[in-house]
Amino acid sequence: MNIVCLDMEGVLVPEIWIAFAEESGIPELRRTTRDEPDYDKLMRWRIDLLRQRGLKLSAIQETISRIDPLPGAKAFLDELRKDTQVVILSDTFDQFAMPLMAKLGYPTLLCNTLAVDEEGYITRHIMRCEHSKLTTVKALQSIGYDTIASGDSYNDLEMILHSKAGFLFRGPDKIKEDYPDLPAFEEYDQLLAGIRSAL
Repeated sequence: MNIVCLDMEGVLVPEIWIAFAEESGIPELRRTTRDEPDYDKLMRWRIDLLRQRGLKLSAIQETISRIDPLPGAKAFLDELRKDTQVVILSDTFDQFAMPLMAKLGYPTLLCNTLAVDEEGYITRHIMRCEHSKLTTVKALQSIGYDTIASGDSYNDLEMILHSKAGFLFRGPDKIKEDYPDLPAFEEYDQLLAGIRSAL
């Protein structure tokens, strides 16, 4: 039995923090896990910067309300779900992701959450578990699933490398250079074909 595990940002939807960096005029917020592999460090830095600039959760949610899935993402997901079960494993947060899940037809999403104070400022990020993508892949494997995984960033590598088959999708050149044996795709039809070949 197979299950496909997909990253969300950069694979199905644009990078939320990059979109918010552009709307807020704070270029530093363009940093993602493509740039900083330590997600905990990256999030603590983001939360501190938001507080310094007086930006609350609602400001990010306003930006998210205007984000659409990447062109072709919903059709890809719909087609893939005809063949196999799919779960989206993301380091994003419930408070960010739910409007985007509506636009993708409510696929299964496992992600994290944010603590927010009474003023509306994000105070900390609460991770579902350590190494959440790898932990989830191993848990699925422990109940009889063969996992097939795809993502675009450093924080996706553990789930990709520990799956029956794994694919980079629109990943940065640095990861492609560091992991030349990983199949790397740029288009959804290529990724769909790769996944189907592994089913």
